[in-house]
Amino acid sequence: MAVIHGIVIDCAHPLKLAEFWREALGYEYRMKEDDWCSLRAPGRGSPFLSFATVPEGKVVKNRVHLDIRPETGTLDEEQERIERLGATTLEFFDKGQWNHYIMADPEGNEF
Repeated sequence: MAVIHGIVIDCAHPLKLAEFWREALGYEYRMKEDDWCSLRAPGRGSPFLSFATVPEGKVVKNRVHLDIRPETGTLDEEQERIERLGATTLEFFDKGQWNHYIMADPEGNEF
């Protein structure tokens, strides 16, 4: 049986995008280079979150996205914190106990 070892996000600026996600998730660098960066949650066996340079830009909606949730605080407080890091709020869905925001990271990747 296989397990997810890592998730790779194609991007124009791996260092910049990795720094955004490091701040957003509290992850630590495992590799930090100009064209490839990898992050991982401290002390956990979680998959790597990596960022790779690609020449083409993002032109359509993501086929895969990350779902994140606040470990502390409210959904609205976390949305505001992540916006301060450089994310953009695209939409809010009022689904009762399943409320959620659709946001985009600094390179436009939805999460």
